Amino acid sequence: MRSLKRVLVTGGAGFIGANFVRHLLRTDSEVHVVTLDLLTYAGSLHNLADIQASPRHTFVQGDIADQDLVTRLLHEHGISAIVHFAAESHVDRSIVGPEAFVQTNLVGTFRLLEAARLSWKDRHGEQVFLHVSTDEVYGSLGPDDPAFTEATAYAPNSPYAASKAGSDHLVRAYHHTYGLPTVTTNCSNNYGPYQYPEKLIPLMILNALTGKSLPIYGDGLQVRDWLHVADHCRGLETVLVHGRLGETYNIGGNCERANIDIVRTLCQILDEENARADGKSYGEQITYVEDRPGHDRRYAIDSAKLSREFGWAPEETLESGLRTTVRWYLQNQDWVNAVMGEAYEEWIALNYTVRNR
Repeated sequence: MRSLKRVLVTGGAGFIGANFVRHLLRTDSEVHVVTLDLLTYAGSLHNLADIQASPRHTFVQGDIADQDLVTRLLHEHGISAIVHFAAESHVDRSIVGPEAFVQTNLVGTFRLLEAARLSWKDRHGEQVFLHVSTDEVYGSLGPDDPAFTEATAYAPNSPYAASKAGSDHLVRAYHHTYGLPTVTTNCSNNYGPYQYPEKLIPLMILNALTGKSLPIYGDGLQVRDWLHVADHCRGLETVLVHGRLGETYNIGGNCERANIDIVRTLCQILDEENARADGKSYGEQITYVEDRPGHDRRYAIDSAKLSREFGWAPEETLESGLRTTVRWYLQNQDWVNAVMGEAYEEWIALNYTVRNR
């Protein structure tokens, strides 16, 4: 069991990162968190507004590819743990512009690993580098295939997935070559508060509320495993404190659902929580559009290893999680307006570009 007092969280102003920073500060009264984030479109200080004044939290705007900056932070703050979220993470954007994904996810991870290797080489203690990755590195499953395990061969199908697979391999290599104390997690689709509204669930919620169409790629039967971000944060903390060095742990929600079923459920919840003025269902706004290139058919995560070794299990059901998520977006329209602005229309334009490539 590792005792964590000084933690560097990269990408900590993004969706999962901000939830994790908040989780650590809430569950460990002695931890100090340094958040490093470049504040690109998906990272915002609005995600950290409620903890900005905390004396146990330090925010630094900067690039993980700036090795000198990372090295300085590791030394100045006596960092003993790095939790690496920082990444370009949206498949559609990787199809239109893959270079940014290679630069951030591969080169950025390399620079971060180098900074940790050189800064920690003369230190002996409880250092750990937790690399947060995705189930998309494993490729696509057929309808009857078993879920991904930690032993599943990598078969990435998008530029995003390929860049994350490459970063996973770098982390593994730094452990085996240099003895860097690393642990990797691969998670399924996250949802919950503070998610930038380009991903399926927040996009559908906000499109519904603003009277826009709810575009479903292809037949909508692509299946994903859905993990509430709070459950993911608990799993990450478990791995950070207890995970065996050099190991990989899958974190999933045990909630496989087709995309169209997710959207229909969201519409039903919105009908109950915020009925349309005309009395009609939000489901009438659902439209089917041309599928995106290389769209993986199914992902499913087997989290048995994490459960078996440390007793972790998701606490949120999909139904309860979706309802609390809808309520959060309904109650936090100021946040939506602050983080989106003109970027929302830019994302809609990108969405159509991807489908028409």
